[in-house]
Amino acid sequence: MKHRISLQPGDHHFDAADGQTVLEAALAAGLRLPHSCRDGVCGACKGKVLAGEVDHGHPAAGALSAAERAAGLALFCCARPRSDLVVEARAIDRPGAIPVKRLPCRVHRMQRLADDVMLIELKLPGSEIFDFRAGQYIDIMLADGQRRSFSIANAPHDAGHLELHVRRIDGGRFTAHVFETMKEKDILRLEGPLGDFWLREDSARPIVLLAGGTGFAPIKSIVDHAIHIGIRRPISLYWGARTRSGLYLDALARSWHTALPGLRYVPVLSDAPASDGWDGRRGLVHQAVLDDFTDLGGHEVYACGAAAMIEAARSSFCTTRNLDEDAFFADAFTFAPQTH
Repeated sequence: MKHRISLQPGDHHFDAADGQTVLEAALAAGLRLPHSCRDGVCGACKGKVLAGEVDHGHPAAGALSAAERAAGLALFCCARPRSDLVVEARAIDRPGAIPVKRLPCRVHRMQRLADDVMLIELKLPGSEIFDFRAGQYIDIMLADGQRRSFSIANAPHDAGHLELHVRRIDGGRFTAHVFETMKEKDILRLEGPLGDFWLREDSARPIVLLAGGTGFAPIKSIVDHAIHIGIRRPISLYWGARTRSGLYLDALARSWHTALPGLRYVPVLSDAPASDGWDGRRGLVHQAVLDDFTDLGGHEVYACGAAAMIEAARSSFCTTRNLDEDAFFADAFTFAPQTH
């Protein structure tokens, strides 16, 4: 059964097929709503249901509170229509929006950054211009139509290629292919750029960058872009991993302060054995931010990593450190066991 959705502002109209979320239906109709994780964690797709009824699905509590539900808010990546709807989104295809493209690409280079992290450099067709914003991601399109999402690790000014950081997932279909059978010169298909996790360049606020594991990839893109445009805002970068090998580009991160004098880098390990010889910060990476900042009012936070980290950071930063919820930008990594 189809439901008619009216989208404000702009008085757009489209249909949602049975089982489709509001976001899926909008994207299928060519309307690009704000979104990132598509899994009810980051909160980027939050909007208001002005009329009608939705099934809210199972969003993370930190991304959509009970009070927000009562006020008519919903996460459009989870919400499925139960009736015709009138909904309101924060933005619809912002002016100057970058077009989403589907392109072939070639595996140009592969480099093992850690036992379970592979750098893949994808070469794009020479005739194509692929624009993106620092922090966005692409989907790799598999032969059966399934998708695997990976953040772009290089900066937009260096867009003749795309750098991905792929972590091997136990039982993962695509990541097993990357580590076991993928070869240089293999052909892949991608779609992108995607997501609303990107550096807001028109702001003057100090920045906190928070990365967990391979969530470092889009943070690297943001820092490289900040260096390229000569940003002068104070930047604090926190990168968390279980062990020292998880900080797979630690030397690079430590070198950035010379190119970007306003940047402070804080690596944090949660489970470092004595053999690591680690004498740096320990514990959960978001807790390191809490330890260092008594007030995040007036800051922007860009967080990328596991869903649990994102939810913990959002909740604690906004409730105990005065961070404006609209200044918390996130991209949450979620995995489907046995299929990813």
